[in-house]
Amino acid sequence: MKRSYNLGYYISEGFHSIFTHGLMSFAAVFMIVSCLLIMGSFSLVALNLERELGKLERENQFLAFVDDSYSREQAMALIGEIRAVPNVSSVTFITREEAKEANDKKYAEEDHGDLFADLPAEVFRDRYAIHMTDISLLTETVNTVESIPGIDGHKAATEISEGLVFIRNVATGIAVILTALLLIISVFIIYNTIRLGTFTRREEVAIMKMVGATNGFVRGPFIVEGMLLGLAGGVIAFLCQWGIYQLIADAVNSGGAIELLTIIPFGEIATKVLGIFAAVGLVVGTGGSAMAIHKFLRV
Repeated sequence: MKRSYNLGYYISEGFHSIFTHGLMSFAAVFMIVSCLLIMGSFSLVALNLERELGKLERENQFLAFVDDSYSREQAMALIGEIRAVPNVSSVTFITREEAKEANDKKYAEEDHGDLFADLPAEVFRDRYAIHMTDISLLTETVNTVESIPGIDGHKAATEISEGLVFIRNVATGIAVILTALLLIISVFIIYNTIRLGTFTRREEVAIMKMVGATNGFVRGPFIVEGMLLGLAGGVIAFLCQWGIYQLIADAVNSGGAIELLTIIPFGEIATKVLGIFAAVGLVVGTGGSAMAIHKFLRV
């Protein structure tokens, strides 16, 4: 019963202090929201790119062409050497006749496909379809395969894979750096918000200590205040992130220019995003208030 009474007291006093110092409370929540939005936005970009890279790793292949001077038997003998290249997971030999058949099938149902269909088999070359384990090593793998005698040229989307890897790494790096800086600022603002609250209530706290109140009882309302500020920032940031993400997803999905990227529906990740935002907000709010009240009680 006593614990229930204390909890009600802590929550009541926490809300009272938040509204008493409205400007500082608003600044604290605003910084938490900004921090989480930046962290969330860049992290979601990295998450979507990571998914696309995963799809490329499962589906992507590059083609290595056989030197025209090599016979079919010599070409088949190269398969073992190509399989031995690091990062190569499988190799499939494709004859020029098979390449022609695949080309005819590809363009048979397309507009103006007759321009590319029914080309003579001599136009095509024997080739290897090479699958990889790690898409980020595409350039190195292509260069190694091309160094094998009997390989003459390749076809690979190195620019696409390297671009996705680069953007993912940049997004992740920016998210980490900016999030760290803004988290420090958020903790500092909450620290000062709680310090202001302890200063304005210093006489009340002194009387409570004189009549036997424990440090834990004095600390409770301030800790709850920090938790409420952090939780409010987390929930507001989640709602803002949801709206921003949905706007971007709708724009990408409705625009035919970006067919390469498929945006993850927010519904699939909403629970995780809310949990992370709420947890980070609570940690920041609790940490800042704990530091402030600890210093106050020590003085």
